[in-house]
Amino acid sequence: MNDYLDWPGLKQVCKIEREVEQKGRKESQIRYAVTSLGPEAGPQKLLKLVRGHWAIENKLFRVRDATLGEDASQIRKGSAPEVMAALRNVVIGLFRRAGVTNIAAALRENGWQHHGPSLLNLLLTVMQRK
Repeated sequence: MNDYLDWPGLKQVCKIEREVEQKGRKESQIRYAVTSLGPEAGPQKLLKLVRGHWAIENKLFRVRDATLGEDASQIRKGSAPEVMAALRNVVIGLFRRAGVTNIAAALRENGWQHHGPSLLNLLLTVMQRK
């Protein structure tokens, strides 16, 4: 491969074929990946690594965007975007630490609390688990 590609450390290229269903519509996708892992990283290991990447994408970045509206945010000056991203990460981390798997549902549930600051209660619950 190194005779064809000018990619330092390249050891493998893999092809990933998958069926994706979104909103009732099925679609076939083909993706390619390059890696510096040698032949000892067989297909199962490569697939595990790719799925691990998407787990991070779905558990953090997608939640920050789809649930917390990060991409729609109009905060763009100074360090405010980084501060808001950090605050979003804290909220997600607190919910995850408390065992919440559906962040959107947890936000809706906590938004309807009328008896005090629910995120503070969540923080106290998380701290007690240590």
